Amino acid sequence: MSRHPLPVSLLAAALVAMLLLGACKKKEPDTDIATPQTPGDTGALTLPQPAEQPRTERDVEVPGLKIATIDGKPYDLAARRGKWVVVNFWATWCKPCLKEMPELSALDAMREHIEVIGLAYEEIEPEDMKVFLKLHPVVYPIAVVDTYNPPADFATPRGLPMTYLIAPDGKVADKFLGPVTAKDIEAAIAKAGGPKAGQS
Repeated sequence: MSRHPLPVSLLAAALVAMLLLGACKKKEPDTDIATPQTPGDTGALTLPQPAEQPRTERDVEVPGLKIATIDGKPYDLAARRGKWVVVNFWATWCKPCLKEMPELSALDAMREHIEVIGLAYEEIEPEDMKVFLKLHPVVYPIAVVDTYNPPADFATPRGLPMTYLIAPDGKVADKFLGPVTAKDIEAAIAKAGGPKAGQS
């Protein structure tokens, strides 16, 4: 008895169904879908961008950042000159982001020369973010970024988490796509001429 090969259209439909089932969807039903990158990649979740959204393709050498935190306090990156600042783009639905939060919080608390700012790249109300942070507390300030009008001096994130290390002179010293550890940050600071791990 001979076997009949499956029609090409049926195979194509099965492939599309498998891809859709493998996608990781954000909590908000009206937002984009984020899909994990292939194994061996950075571990970041990729972010498809709406076609109508203006995209910043590259970072500014000395970025500015003025934003209000969820507590209503103003945050100005320029006022942090003299310190190493970790600018961390993240989202509540991003598991790699949540995994790195405790380590970034400990880094901010234990190193006087390092500060962290968390930029939530998602549509969420400040009150909802406050509730979320009671379950995932951090010591550093958190601000919610308008995904349709993100900070102009940073490239539009193509994946989360996305972390920038800003040197004391205000320049971008390094950036990381995917989860980052305190060891990664301190190694980048030492490489850029700053204090080695354990020094303040």
